[in-house]
Amino acid sequence: MSTTVQLIDAGTGNLQSVHNALTNLGAQIVLVSQAVELKKGLRTILPGVGAFRQFMEGLQGRGFSEPVHQIAQSGVPLLGICVGMQAMFDTGEELGEFSGLGIIHGKVTRFPDQTSFKVPHTGWNNITAAKPSPLLTGIEDGSYFYFNHSYYCQPLDDTDTLTLTDYIQPFSSAISRGSVYGVQFHPEKSQKMGQILLNNFLKL
Repeated sequence: MSTTVQLIDAGTGNLQSVHNALTNLGAQIVLVSQAVELKKGLRTILPGVGAFRQFMEGLQGRGFSEPVHQIAQSGVPLLGICVGMQAMFDTGEELGEFSGLGIIHGKVTRFPDQTSFKVPHTGWNNITAAKPSPLLTGIEDGSYFYFNHSYYCQPLDDTDTLTLTDYIQPFSSAISRGSVYGVQFHPEKSQKMGQILLNNFLKL
């Protein structure tokens, strides 16, 4: 039996690559562009591209803020990808300080300028598990995923960090709290390891 996944469209970017990756894994996709279309009890993915503030304005404008909170509290698996992970935090500093969903306490801030590092952090980098999780089944420490971001998440509670990645400094490249998960990298662009991670999410 296939797994059905709600894919939230905040109106800020193309979701086709995430859609395709899930379809290749046999998932049935429900694309949701307005909060009234959300269904209770369905595992949900919040993919994000672009700037934090614009993404949050898209979520708020389509009425998603409170329903996404309800999903996070319901125990149904919820996965944020890239800016979708960042949106789960209290605040983001991109294009000025702006409120996020506040599901995970902490902030999203820009990488510090370093002459020997380019910002945005773009390309392949590895992850190291900070704690065990079914989302990481079959993914060894040192596995590579594809990143493209200038801002990174700083959880207030270290136990919310699921994986760490080193770029300029160690940062939280994935988070988890209960049934809520977030990944800063793009699993849909991360070839075999990304497919494993998404398949793990479908099995949660």
